[in-house]
Amino acid sequence: MRIVVLGAGYAGLTLARRLEDALGPDHELIVINDSPSHLVQHEIHRAIRRPAIAESVVVPLTKVLDRATVRVAQVESVDPDAKTVSLAAPPSAERAARAYDGDGGAGEGDDSDSDGGRAESEGTTIEIENGGERADSAENAGDSGEGRERTGEGGESESTLAYDVCAICLGAETDFQDVPGVAEHATPLKRLPDAERIRADFLSVLPEGGRVVVCGAGLSGIQVAGELAVLARERGASEDIEVLLTEALGEVAPAFSTEFSRAVREELEDRGVEIRTNAPVERADSGGVVIDDEEITADQLLWTGGIRGSRALGNERPVVKSTLELEEGTFVVGDAARVVDTNGAAVPASAQSAVREARAVAESIATIADQEDADGFRPRLAPFDFDSPGWLVSVGDGAVAQVGPTVLRGKAAKALKTSVGAGYLTSVGAIGDAVDLAREELASGPD
Repeated sequence: MRIVVLGAGYAGLTLARRLEDALGPDHELIVINDSPSHLVQHEIHRAIRRPAIAESVVVPLTKVLDRATVRVAQVESVDPDAKTVSLAAPPSAERAARAYDGDGGAGEGDDSDSDGGRAESEGTTIEIENGGERADSAENAGDSGEGRERTGEGGESESTLAYDVCAICLGAETDFQDVPGVAEHATPLKRLPDAERIRADFLSVLPEGGRVVVCGAGLSGIQVAGELAVLARERGASEDIEVLLTEALGEVAPAFSTEFSRAVREELEDRGVEIRTNAPVERADSGGVVIDDEEITADQLLWTGGIRGSRALGNERPVVKSTLELEEGTFVVGDAARVVDTNGAAVPASAQSAVREARAVAESIATIADQEDADGFRPRLAPFDFDSPGWLVSVGDGAVAQVGPTVLRGKAAKALKTSVGAGYLTSVGAIGDAVDLAREELASGPD
């Protein structure tokens, strides 16, 4: 049986590692990702203020996978009826190959020889998709699956990979919500280059002073605003820089409890962040944004105002029920889907949700594989029940945590946030990176 995991974010990496342990040697496991590395996305806002942290949040996949074939490619489309995936070269295939081969380091300066996690094993294969062909980047690289080559609409070459079971773990993209001017003038925060650009643009504003507008007060917007406010203070520019956080709904962190939202607002205000709620953006241009017919000038404009599905899914996030299957044999996991659990409750898009969904799907796929080995009959899959232990958000060097009904701030919340981040890295085998992240987080004093 060929099992294909599309994406190596929180859901994809968690799922692949579980399947490596659960599947027998006769089953083929292929991981498709547009990079040879895994990004710890919930920590990339830290790189705005502390660029060195990037070394701890980019983890080479060869470091954390044992026997899966990792194929670096762009997923163009998925056909659940035909059970095929169309692939093309990743946006920067040459850079991906260099990153793996060691030209510049494996993953933004990450030392692939550092201690921790699974060492690159003889069973791990990296292949770089390159115009319908695969460039084997490991000595033991073999054929990762028969495929057909075709030409895409733009003239680019694509290859087609067939599967028996597929898990779509492609995450989500920034949704600019068709607000005029936003895509052209605002910077999102989805990848490390976004954090680098935000930092560079912010530092260019500091000498003269000005206003930075962050649109969208979900967890990402809260964390970005907190980082910028503290960075301004560290540079002695608090009096000259205004950080304005806007939200279309009635409160910051609107998807969470009233107590959590209130604590987050207080943490932001303690750091000098201005907050404006019930303030949907009507349009944006090079000078700022318009809210309620009022022009608000901005020397820097950031957008954290929502997500949409992957391009491979037509920018849609399909609704999947509690088995997390889109069609028989095709699962959608993490932010790529709108998940409804066994109780009929909508599961929030978050790293926590993605990891829990991946664990459930790993059990389902292992059950399918075991049943095929036994008698070929398809088993009944267990439903997914989401039960969150709590929520965490960074605000500068502080944090807010909710554990059950209890909301924590200060040192307790920060310690919990640090332990969760390091704990995740440990769970995927990147122990050295976990230690580095914890050291970096704990070294920063209270702000």
